[in-house]
Amino acid sequence: MALSTASNFARPDDAFRAVVEAHRGLSDEQSADLDAALVLVLANHIGDLGVLNEAIALAKRRMLDAGQQQQQQQQ
Repeated sequence: MALSTASNFARPDDAFRAVVEAHRGLSDEQSADLDAALVLVLANHIGDLGVLNEAIALAKRRMLDAGQQQQQQQQ
């Protein structure tokens, strides 16, 4: 199975909103715990270590790219 990076949601904004709303009212620590639990549940749902590793690498690249963009904007 290959990692799908295209939206698989008929209404992607609703999916994004559901994740954001799940964090409403939580402390930073609770929010981080929710994220970790959600990642583990979805990783289990994927059930493919290769796809999981590809997703981790993509997420890390995006995070690092965003950090570099912030640094450039601050200069």
